[in-house]
Amino acid sequence: MHQVAQRPRTLAQLLESGWESKSVKQEIHDNFLRKLAAGEELYPGIIGYENTVIPELNIALLSGHDMLFLGEKGQAKSRLMRQLVQFLDPEVPYLDLPELPLHEDPLRPITARAKEFLATHRPEEVPIAWWPRQERYAERLAPGTKFADLIGELDPAKLAQGVSLSVEEALHFGLIPRMHRGIFAMNELPELDELIQVGLFNILEERDIQIRGYPVRFDIDVLILFSANPATYNRSGKVIPQLKDRIGSVIHTHYPLDRETAIRITEQEAKIDLGGPYPVVVPYFMREIIEEITFAARRSRYIDQQSGVSARFSLANFRTMVASARHRAVVLGERPAVPRISDLAHLHSSALGKMELDLMSGHQMSPRQVLEALVAEAVRTVFEEYVDQHGLEEIAEVFAKGVRVQVGDMVPSEYYARILQRVPAVWDKAFEVNASQDPAVRASCIEFVLAGLYATERISRHQRHGRLEYEI
Repeated sequence: MHQVAQRPRTLAQLLESGWESKSVKQEIHDNFLRKLAAGEELYPGIIGYENTVIPELNIALLSGHDMLFLGEKGQAKSRLMRQLVQFLDPEVPYLDLPELPLHEDPLRPITARAKEFLATHRPEEVPIAWWPRQERYAERLAPGTKFADLIGELDPAKLAQGVSLSVEEALHFGLIPRMHRGIFAMNELPELDELIQVGLFNILEERDIQIRGYPVRFDIDVLILFSANPATYNRSGKVIPQLKDRIGSVIHTHYPLDRETAIRITEQEAKIDLGGPYPVVVPYFMREIIEEITFAARRSRYIDQQSGVSARFSLANFRTMVASARHRAVVLGERPAVPRISDLAHLHSSALGKMELDLMSGHQMSPRQVLEALVAEAVRTVFEEYVDQHGLEEIAEVFAKGVRVQVGDMVPSEYYARILQRVPAVWDKAFEVNASQDPAVRASCIEFVLAGLYATERISRHQRHGRLEYEI
């Protein structure tokens, strides 16, 4: 039976194995090239960046650069940074000594303590352990971060013992030195205190650290990543020029460039089981409207565009819409549950906390009014596309005979079925769902057409007894 070779546990065994020491950036470079040549998926789950962000990130990795991911919130900056861990080796060996503060490279030690131990012990006496790639990544959010957290601090206990201030034994190392041979990510760089930025500049420039004016000169091997919002990063005085100059590459992220890409992202990230005892069928036009609300918000003059409208806006709204449809299905005993326009009335609970109004624009609209305007704009945009593509004159004619229709998130689907005893053939042609066969699907289509006719000012609408009523 074939036996798996055990990993080296001493320096002598490590030397015998032929293992080679590499810097973090060289390690990432080599593993990246191997995956690229093999045609492997480089960034699983990243959608819409194939022709924009990914090429720039690939070049930066091959260049061995420290990087800044520059973009508004909800643009997968943190996800991209975390995915770089996959380009590290599965494990790397380190000196397994409890007194060492860092995961020291057995062949390239950087601290005086490690160098002294190697100089006074034979290779077979030097213990080796293995550091998995998942533990070689750390990140920190800038607000509230102190110098001691990132760089380090003088250790008062060691000073009391008479340790000299000029040697590294007097120091307690922060996150960055402890990520020696790993990856460190700092989120929201402009919010970092200027004193800490100076410390980072020194690490990027000289790869050593200075604590309270005492230099500790050793070659820290770490890939440093940053993220920032353009509105704050480009503001004068938020990031010191010397630090900006030392960042090797700036990777510009962006929101989805088209609605289809946004729908794919939401489908991937929503993580909602649409099956189960109360299955949900989501018409494609409802998915389009959810994403178009987000696109409208990113265009709106009433919303602070410097703050951004993240992908989480769409995700939360999609989940709310599905939940409202499923709630109706359970209460009314309907299967399947099919989201309708009236389900969007509940979006205020998921949307209002994720958009910031532009108070400088001088408008007097409340957040709810702004959201209602965004929903109306999204319905109009998607409806006009359906009219242009399919022509919905036959459907409009059904409502041109003085029909009054009440809609609401708790109106039974059978009510809509009674309104349209004869379903125009264009229903099944215009929609990707079979509206003529399923009452719940037909109800969703009817509400979409009614809302679209109202949004394009072809019919009137008013509220009655808590429900909307459409009328020619």
